[in-house]
Amino acid sequence: MTAQPARPERSGPKTTSVMDVSPFKPSLVKAVFRDETPMHVSRSAAWAAASVTRTVLTEIINGARRAAAEEARKKLIPGDLIAAISRNVELEVADAWYHHSPTFHGLTGVVYDAEGVIVPSPKRSRSRKPSAVVGAHRFEAGVRKLLRSQGTAAVPALVRDLDGIASVFLTDLARDAAMVVREGGIQRFGTVTLVMSSEPVPPSFLKDSLRVQPARRGDGRTIGRDDILAATTIQLFGGNLRQRALTEAREATQNASAS
Repeated sequence: MTAQPARPERSGPKTTSVMDVSPFKPSLVKAVFRDETPMHVSRSAAWAAASVTRTVLTEIINGARRAAAEEARKKLIPGDLIAAISRNVELEVADAWYHHSPTFHGLTGVVYDAEGVIVPSPKRSRSRKPSAVVGAHRFEAGVRKLLRSQGTAAVPALVRDLDGIASVFLTDLARDAAMVVREGGIQRFGTVTLVMSSEPVPPSFLKDSLRVQPARRGDGRTIGRDDILAATTIQLFGGNLRQRALTEAREATQNASAS
């Protein structure tokens, strides 16, 4: 009788590095951009936008995981999302979703118009016109893949919120990238860096605050990788999350070019 080869022992669940998973496909990114602008989106720009969105969602998920761990829970719930955002101002992205999701109901405060009349919360749109809220379901598969890569899971309500945040964030990124192309770059000075009052100011702060952003290169009909990076600096505050998102986006586009 021929001996059967020994089967390798199964190890426990592993947490995959964020750089090893691509939950948001470039084709999905381009579909979102088409809803916002007629401009062509280069391949490297699609990879960069997917990477930035992945970085933001990963940071939010990790913050929620820490909140859940404090209560000895493994499955994430909407309360963990609120805790993560309240503890880290850098995670306050995709504000438009907060007014739509029941998770944030009552937390964003009452909004008044110029005449002092309360502005009602927006309702779900039945329009066929694409929007970040209507199209949020397109991100569910990617969100679930990202949750698995981080060794965790979430209740359906939180998956819905992560879908919405990803959709709104990427939509805002598309709008800002198109604006960068139209205006020929970011017409502003310096950056904003978030630090605690007891922390020293990063050495590069003064240098960056005096530097003018260079004008973009390329035609006025194509959104390129650098346009996505510029849009990222608009969407994210000048803290660790923005720097990590920019670094990982550059690495992702380099890896995509080499493959």
